[in-house]
Amino acid sequence: MHSPDPRRRSATARLLTVALTLLGALALVGLGADPALAAEGDVAWTVRTASNSYGADRSSYSYAVNPGGTVEDALVVANRGTAPLDLAVYAADGFTTGAGQLDLLPKDGKSVAVGVWVHADRGNVVLKPGESVQVPFKVTVPANATPGDYVGGIVSSLTQSGDAAGINVDRRLGIRVKLRVGGELKPSLAVEELRVDYAGTANPLGKGDATVTYRIHNTGNAMLSAQQAVSVAGPFGWLRAEAGQLAPSPQLLPGESWEVSVPVHGVAPTVGLTATVTLTPLLVDASGTTSPLAQVEATAGGWAVPWTLLLLIVVLVAVAVGVRVLSHRGRAQRKQREDARVQEAVEQALRDKETDES
Repeated sequence: MHSPDPRRRSATARLLTVALTLLGALALVGLGADPALAAEGDVAWTVRTASNSYGADRSSYSYAVNPGGTVEDALVVANRGTAPLDLAVYAADGFTTGAGQLDLLPKDGKSVAVGVWVHADRGNVVLKPGESVQVPFKVTVPANATPGDYVGGIVSSLTQSGDAAGINVDRRLGIRVKLRVGGELKPSLAVEELRVDYAGTANPLGKGDATVTYRIHNTGNAMLSAQQAVSVAGPFGWLRAEAGQLAPSPQLLPGESWEVSVPVHGVAPTVGLTATVTLTPLLVDASGTTSPLAQVEATAGGWAVPWTLLLLIVVLVAVAVGVRVLSHRGRAQRKQREDARVQEAVEQALRDKETDES
């Protein structure tokens, strides 16, 4: 029996650890007032925000801090299982996944903001069954920090050996940390790489479907989502077709992008098309109030050639030309036959005259 290749086993271990780490980080999303719970077998623990001057039963941490400022708060970790726990505690930067959810970089990922600015007073906690502990942490914003929004999380992590030799399972449970660093807030979204593609229809007089694709890019320094509206029209705005109601984009951190593909049905093949995308940026302030900002609009042209109709027209023109040619040819043949009869009659008359004279 061959033993596993150590390099392959190590790569597999890293992949599994990363995969399970990412799954564990989903506990950061949509936390309510109840503590977030991680449980499997005899291992179970919860995390929640501490009750202090910032409030009680908070679903996440949210601070407004000026450059060079500091904040002190705490995380409460409780062992709800029947086995002792040794949990690592650390902070990490956040990012938006392809599914539109907030996730955190792994522990060995390169954080540059929240993951660097948030420091727990200890790197791990050891808990007996039923025990809970409050872990103080401090947020220190550099004096040269750029104003705007930053999101990350403070994480409790348990690494255990998996069933397969050499494979570790990393389970994470944490709470989101949002920082708004003081200074001028410049929320801004852009529509990039806008394109419209048309799919025709076999019906020469029918309408087809268009697909509008684009990228929403957060070019400002504030976390934003956006309401979206998409339409496609012919020249001069004629025969406009709307995409219908679209779900808002996920909240995007400054610098992040979100790819969008929208089907639009009932588009007339007007040869030239114009796709229009309108975004209404949505800004959430410190109190949780959502405010719509000035709309952003972008347009792009495309082609919608009615090939079936053109083919039908070509066929009809060809038939008309064919009928005309055949008709002309028939008339010419009839004229030739008539001319031949006239010529024959004239010649016969001449012959008859010559006969009478003789």
